[in-house]
Amino acid sequence: MNSSQRTTAPQARAATRRVPLAVSITGWTLLVLSYLINAMDRQVFYPLLPEISAEHGFSLSQGGLLATGFTLGIALAGLPAGYLVEKLPRKTVLVISVFFYSAGTLATPLASGFADMAVFRLISGAGEGMQATALYAVVGSFFVLRRSFAFGVLGAVFGTGVFLGPLVGTAIAQDLGGWHTPFLFYGIAGLVLSVLIGLLVRRGVTDLDPGVVRGAEIPTDHVPSTPFNRNTALLCLACIAGGLVFYGYLGLYPTYLRQQLHYTASEAALATSVVGAGAATSILTGWLADRFNPRTILLITYAGVAVSAWLVFNGSASHVWQYTWSFVLAVFVAGSLFTTLNATMQRAVRPRYVGRAAGMFVSFYYVAAAFSGLLFASLVGSLGWTGAALWQLTILPLATLIPLWFLDSRKLLDPRRDA
Repeated sequence: MNSSQRTTAPQARAATRRVPLAVSITGWTLLVLSYLINAMDRQVFYPLLPEISAEHGFSLSQGGLLATGFTLGIALAGLPAGYLVEKLPRKTVLVISVFFYSAGTLATPLASGFADMAVFRLISGAGEGMQATALYAVVGSFFVLRRSFAFGVLGAVFGTGVFLGPLVGTAIAQDLGGWHTPFLFYGIAGLVLSVLIGLLVRRGVTDLDPGVVRGAEIPTDHVPSTPFNRNTALLCLACIAGGLVFYGYLGLYPTYLRQQLHYTASEAALATSVVGAGAATSILTGWLADRFNPRTILLITYAGVAVSAWLVFNGSASHVWQYTWSFVLAVFVAGSLFTTLNATMQRAVRPRYVGRAAGMFVSFYYVAAAFSGLLFASLVGSLGWTGAALWQLTILPLATLIPLWFLDSRKLLDPRRDA
């Protein structure tokens, strides 16, 4: 199908890339802000988990499941949203998704126990999954030639949200009425943004054709014709490991600091925020992934995750040690792993399947993340903190080097070369 045929199809994307600068700036400002609020409101739950558990009488396993269980909603929404963004305007999917995750956030402090709080967290996660899938498709389509770098910038935005979310959230909780207040604040902010996106973001920003660059179609003969191929299967395995590692760590690391190392709530929040600072390095790793073989970067990344995670849980309890190695771990797992996997998944399919690739990444990464906190808590109960971290955060990423070794870089899109 040539570009003119693609443009006239009812579900097709606009092939032109001549979007006015003011329109682009307005659109991307609102989209980035919505992703920032997404990151901030999902991170605030972790440092407040001890207070939430104390009020409702949750066990460590129940708290761990609530801390990361919302990602099950993200996972369940990923694949359906991948199909939706290929059939509907991506802007429409974005507006609906921001509304849903904000509504779930607003409802969280209204929960009376474990069951209804789990439902509200699931709703919030489903909205976040829809938004992530649609936004990743938008980013991959708008920034075709610098896709990894663009995902790196988006990762830095997420890292900023990870950094600010716990600090702002705990400050609001301490000064303005307890742990309930931050959820109300973030929920309202998200609802406002959903309205602004609907009114001010143009489809020229959200619905470009990822297969057309400089007026010509990108050659795709070397890429498998189906989105479900050997490379995407191997990348899905890496996504599962990545979700288990990152969210197992992120969900219960503050609890480890407070219960095992006797950190205060503020000190644990700062340690969690340092993870966000490490995620900001995704700009650099994204730049590298646009210029070098992503397979090589992924192999280095997973090895780095394994080593730095071991040092976090087997080193000193001092603040300097924990903050330093939390940052290093975040450089690998949030700065490089998330960014490079996301971009490589889209490069493993033909452009018309960019939405489905985004959906596969979101679903497989977050379905593992959904149970990562429960798995980690169960391992802690059997093996202690050090043993649990060894198996879930060190041995697992080392085992993932095996499928990544067989990734075929020759069958990945390279728009900078092919265009």
